[in-house]
Amino acid sequence: MKNEEQASISITKIIIISIILVLISGIGVVAMSSTMNEVKIVFRNGYEMSTVTSKLKVSEILESKNIVLAENEKTVPDLNEEISSGDIIKIVEKTEQEISISKIAEKGVETSTNELLDNYTNITEEIKKEQIEIPFQTITKEIGDGSEEKNEVLQEGKNGIKELTYKIKYQKGVQIEKTLIFEEIIKQPVDKIIQIKKIQVTSRSLSIPRLEEVTGDVAEYQEYAKQKCEEYGWSDSDFTCLVALWNRESNWNVTAQNKSSGAYGIPQALPATKMSAMGSDYLTNYKTQIDWGVNYIKGRYITPTEAWAHSQRLGWY
Repeated sequence: MKNEEQASISITKIIIISIILVLISGIGVVAMSSTMNEVKIVFRNGYEMSTVTSKLKVSEILESKNIVLAENEKTVPDLNEEISSGDIIKIVEKTEQEISISKIAEKGVETSTNELLDNYTNITEEIKKEQIEIPFQTITKEIGDGSEEKNEVLQEGKNGIKELTYKIKYQKGVQIEKTLIFEEIIKQPVDKIIQIKKIQVTSRSLSIPRLEEVTGDVAEYQEYAKQKCEEYGWSDSDFTCLVALWNRESNWNVTAQNKSSGAYGIPQALPATKMSAMGSDYLTNYKTQIDWGVNYIKGRYITPTEAWAHSQRLGWY
């Protein structure tokens, strides 16, 4: 009888042990079925973090590491995507367009499809070519050793042409960016060549015109000079300096002549015949004198501001 009871107890122990082993084995199988993935997280500042996780979705992986995205940040792949071992999660900055759409989406049901589409308007690009003139240069050749000059145009100047190629970006029909990507000279400019013959003359040889031959007044002269400044692309400040410069030189007097040097006219050209390059009426025509004067400043000082600064330093320009 005792032998039977002992046998029964032994069988019971065996059954209990077997059940425990089965349960432990099951737990091991469940644990093994949970795959661990090794992923890398790259932050905007370049910092990298490697982590081992059982999570698959990007958002869950970030949450498990207590990583919170800023309003202007997103992930690649997207937060809702699942990744595998060896994949990389990049935290990058959103575009202005994406931020704008996100803000609209936060309005919820009040947001219309049209609003979303309007803010998702694609940026279009266009390659556009433009042509601009290249101003010709004036070259002078001097012959003789006198004090007076007579000019002869040996070659007329011609402007050249330069072609500029731009890449232009538009959004909603409005230009938002213009980038120069290539430039090419289509036509070379032709220099204007003037031969200056210097001859010996006395100070009396310059025939001063009669007062009635001169027309206009200072206000008219300065208005014309302002137009020329605008044509050269000079600023209002440049024009103010030009007025001050020629106030000092001639007080804007068409027939002003320096008795000691012989400088003549509004810009005080020395000698006066230099202005004949702009017209034979340089003794009486304020436009011819101003044309020569601003061209001289452009060639030597670039702007009236620089010419005025030179005059203040040295007393001449």
